[in-house]
Amino acid sequence: MTLKIAFIGFGKSANRYHLPYLNIRDNFELKTIYTRHAANEKMAAPYKKQGVNFTNDLDDILNDPEIDLVTICTPASTHYELAKKVIEAKKSVIVEKPFVDTLEHAKELIQLGKDNHVLVMPYQNRRFDGDYLAAKQVIEQGFLGDIVEVESHIDYFRPNSVNGKGTKEQGEFYGLGIHLMDRMVALFGRPDKAVYDIRNTEVSDAVDNYFDVDLHYGTKMKVKVKVSTDVAKEYPRFIVHGMKGSFIKYGADQQENDLKAGIMLGTPGFGEDSPMYYGLAKYQNANGDWIEKQIKTPLGDYGLYYDSVYQTLVNGKEKLVSDEQILTDMELLEAGFYKPSPSIYDVPKLNL
Repeated sequence: MTLKIAFIGFGKSANRYHLPYLNIRDNFELKTIYTRHAANEKMAAPYKKQGVNFTNDLDDILNDPEIDLVTICTPASTHYELAKKVIEAKKSVIVEKPFVDTLEHAKELIQLGKDNHVLVMPYQNRRFDGDYLAAKQVIEQGFLGDIVEVESHIDYFRPNSVNGKGTKEQGEFYGLGIHLMDRMVALFGRPDKAVYDIRNTEVSDAVDNYFDVDLHYGTKMKVKVKVSTDVAKEYPRFIVHGMKGSFIKYGADQQENDLKAGIMLGTPGFGEDSPMYYGLAKYQNANGDWIEKQIKTPLGDYGLYYDSVYQTLVNGKEKLVSDEQILTDMELLEAGFYKPSPSIYDVPKLNL
């Protein structure tokens, strides 16, 4: 069975993180792309040649009975209204991050999806980053013992790059924090407490360019997620400490680096991590001997997100990002702005 898909938005997100992966999958057929303004002709030409319809009339998607699934790749401020229209048209929807602006809007869309019997899910593609998959593999294999601390970074050196006023959805916490926290929620579940430090390090009234957020799980484990635009010497992307050992991984996911460089899927070596960036694990084995070894980075593949969507829509498999995870992610984002930073949020139990 082939699912017919439409896109709302045809910018960097659609062209870098979505369409290249759909182009090599036979079980999806791209039918329509909506864009408010004329599409970049160079980028649009290959799709027009394939017979994809470009339109500036959203009804061409909403009223098309053949379209099964719609992916929204527009600015965050538009996500809620657009997703609501798609769901009310009884079409499944994938929404770029951040999913929506508030927890209440997230709850509304999830319930609306249930009422209309369609899939509603944010695009948490960074669950398929190679660096995260390496850390996840090490944690799940268990040779580090009980995990006591995890630290996850995405850092840049881009001084003065984030200095404008705006809504919370335009800052780095909503933009990148959603990825970092979602991956930890996927691994460890809902935390008991969150401690926030969210600010702009250069302009006091601008949107945030820095955050340092701790997620506490009971009294024995803490997860730190952190982004800064003022880091000239990179941190490890992941630091994991357990009762029997540690794991440290430098280097960003290579599929993103390749895509940014214009290297496409199918090119030999696409997305493969350099051995110099393989993570290093040091741990005690059952005999008490210390072992130190490199862990080969798993190959990242954002297309696996769409494979999961296909399995859910066609074969009835569980959603990759559960409703509980979606709501936990949104609650953790929104709670970061309940009080001025630094602040502490006691996470209540979630009633679905």
